[in-house]
Amino acid sequence: MDPACDVLIIGGGIAGLSLASELAERRGSGAGIVLAETERVLAHHTSGRSAEQLIPSYGPAPVRELTGATVARLLDPHPAPPRPLAWPSRMVLVGTEARLRAEAAPGTQPLSRAELVELCPELACSPADAVEAGRLDSTSVRTDAAALVAWHRDRAGAAGARLLTGAPVTAAEPDGAGWRVVAGPHRLRARQVVVGAGAWADEVAGLFGAAPLGLRPLRRTAALVRLAKPLAPDHPMVVAADSGWYYRRAGDGALVSPSEAVPSEPCDAQPVLEDVEDLLGRLNTVTSLGATGIERAWTGLRTESPDGVPVCGADADVPGLLWLAGQGGYGFQTSTAMARAAADLLLDGAVGPWCSRETAAALDPGRFRR
Repeated sequence: MDPACDVLIIGGGIAGLSLASELAERRGSGAGIVLAETERVLAHHTSGRSAEQLIPSYGPAPVRELTGATVARLLDPHPAPPRPLAWPSRMVLVGTEARLRAEAAPGTQPLSRAELVELCPELACSPADAVEAGRLDSTSVRTDAAALVAWHRDRAGAAGARLLTGAPVTAAEPDGAGWRVVAGPHRLRARQVVVGAGAWADEVAGLFGAAPLGLRPLRRTAALVRLAKPLAPDHPMVVAADSGWYYRRAGDGALVSPSEAVPSEPCDAQPVLEDVEDLLGRLNTVTSLGATGIERAWTGLRTESPDGVPVCGADADVPGLLWLAGQGGYGFQTSTAMARAAADLLLDGAVGPWCSRETAAALDPGRFRR
């Protein structure tokens, strides 16, 4: 039996790693913190396949608040990482006037079609009835996903947290003071357990006797493609308001996605190349990008809760179990704030005043039990 720990975090993606580093910093030490990841490497699944854009105007109100808190933290990180974690990178939402009104979020700037085309000249050839106007988010930032994962990993590890890979959790039982858990070759005793296992969260929580929340893994594909002419270095990310596609500059080419949300079983998702090829055809009819080929494609699972808002809170029916799940397509843009909320709950019993009461309540898994 391995030594007892205060907190066992299940899942080594951006959710679990963010919490491990947050707890280590808050406690002044990572001693007593163990993270167990099924794969041999951390951030293997969805967290290794991010679009690397954090958009404060994207998502429902609780997500937007969490994104704002995450962006603020990443733009001014302590301790400073070897390279920047985030930097300004605008996003523009495009579509019909009606769709833009429906999707509009506070803080975005309306653009006429003429202003939109001046900002994104490749949209000049788009059908006027499909791309009537735009909305600009100047608070959006790019992030370096690999650097962010490494920053959290290194902070947690340097403070003494144990990061176990190749350690799938396969059994758990209460022992009166917490849990006895089998994680790969390890036998652990944990006072508190956090389920941050992404697409597998419902399944893992079930090992502890928790009822499922109804989390839904949804497939989303992205690809790096070649362009006839490179986009300008300061070109904004362009997102269709109907969620039909997005693209952003990536070196001399572009990162593109059909923005699909296809239900999937928890798995190591793989791209459907026909979806990407269909997207290139659509993009080349509404833009002059001249996307000519696929350099690389990948797929991740965006795990959503039934109401589309992430989950962070104690399970009312299972003492010592906390959910950190359902961040969906908002994973990187909410992860740092979600980790702060989870650490507040673990250490203080309530989310701190930095987060509005409305958002803290919206994260509670108890909303699915009422």
